[in-house]
Amino acid sequence: MKKIIVFASGSGTNAENIIKYFANSDCARVISVFTNNASAKVIERAENLNVASFIFSKQDLNEGNVLRKLNSLQPDWIILAGFLLKVPQDVIDAYPDRILNIHPALLPKFGGKGMYGMHIHQAVVANKEKETGITIHYVNEHYDEGAIVFQKSVLLTPGDSAEDVAAKIHDLEQKHFPEVIEKVLLK
Repeated sequence: MKKIIVFASGSGTNAENIIKYFANSDCARVISVFTNNASAKVIERAENLNVASFIFSKQDLNEGNVLRKLNSLQPDWIILAGFLLKVPQDVIDAYPDRILNIHPALLPKFGGKGMYGMHIHQAVVANKEKETGITIHYVNEHYDEGAIVFQKSVLLTPGDSAEDVAAKIHDLEQKHFPEVIEKVLLK
């Protein structure tokens, strides 16, 4: 059975969905949620599903404390589900091709530092895009530049607001992210 650790910084709807998806799976289990935000809703969501949380600071991440904690738990995979900090090189080196991220746009469009959450959806609307979507990719040393595993698009209408785009993206994330994770784990 593969062990997954989910990294999240916010509300945790994707983390919750992944925990529930693998709760009765024979292939994997979420063993912990790691967050850099002590007031993140993801902590409560994980607790309600009997999954331990580990709260850390940006300093902990950059000074190797997070890597030490990861190594003590020995996960097979790390899944970024709304995690807003850059993963340091020591973590990437320790888990090569075993860190997946979901990005709420069709990379390479609307990727890179500062492109997350509503910033992306507002940019999509401002750019009058006809479609957007999600990208699931491996994590490397650059924001949103790892090898793409999966993309799924959704059509937009001219009247869509950033909030409308966010809702469409959320639906794609909830439907596809756990399934894609499972396919990657079973390779």
